[in-house]
Amino acid sequence: MSQTLGSSPDPFGRFSVTLRGRHFAYLDTGPVAGRGSPVLALHGHFGRALQYAPLAAALAGRHRVVALDQRGHGHSEHGGDFHPDEYVADAAALLRHLGLGPVVVLGHSMGGVVAYRLAARHPELVRAVIDEEGSAVIGPPVLDITDWPPLAPSRSALAAAIVARGIPDPAYFMASAVPLADGRWRLLFDAADMLASQRALLGDWWPDWLASTCPALLLHGTASPLLPTATAREMAERRPRTTLREFPGAGHWVHEDDPRGHLDAVRRFLAELDGLAELDGLAELDGLTEPGGLTEPDRLAEADGAGS
Repeated sequence: MSQTLGSSPDPFGRFSVTLRGRHFAYLDTGPVAGRGSPVLALHGHFGRALQYAPLAAALAGRHRVVALDQRGHGHSEHGGDFHPDEYVADAAALLRHLGLGPVVVLGHSMGGVVAYRLAARHPELVRAVIDEEGSAVIGPPVLDITDWPPLAPSRSALAAAIVARGIPDPAYFMASAVPLADGRWRLLFDAADMLASQRALLGDWWPDWLASTCPALLLHGTASPLLPTATAREMAERRPRTTLREFPGAGHWVHEDDPRGHLDAVRRFLAELDGLAELDGLAELDGLTEPGGLTEPDRLAEADGAGS
């Protein structure tokens, strides 16, 4: 059962930029007084940058956090080429646009694959990788959402439609739902884009996982249906300077299933990387709430503005 960081504020400023001829939206906490490494956060398929607001809030004051709405997601431009190389080039272009690097690149699922492939192909931009459930080999099946409604009369109706199509807990997808000016709700991704992107990611990415030499933290939920524990352990064994953190009972969305443990692992990895003093207690994680009503991502989605 997923949990949420129930009272975390949204620390991000909203920005847009044209990179490589495409429009992108990204979130940025801005420069900080602390000396921690900057962090680039990359969501997975069907996700969006705003999902990293609780993490950014917890890292506030010590780490600058930049979160990108990746191509075809969130408020970034939809359509076009979804080859994994394009995602890597987008991330590199954003870092160069911001004059950042080397940074810690943190990614979930597809975003984790982008993170370690960025480290392999642009090592000058990446100081370390935090890979949550991004496997070295991606196999089928893919999630086909072509029969999901693009619009619904209300948020609850949209969630119910997703549940009716075989998704028992629609929270992750509903974090990408926004209200329109007329009161209806829509998702910030298109079915055709998501199908094309998932299919393009299928394959063996072991060469890229093994190609970089920077420190890496691999976060794995032992109940994940997408990254087998045997594969996660092999990834850690075969790649030097890689630390594996397993989360018993957590699934593919470790940051939702165990937000306290996820944030603890991330903060401690960053502190060790930056040579900072032992962390204080995890007071920032107080107020964890069980699902029910609006979660923090839900509130942020509503605050994202009608008329999107």
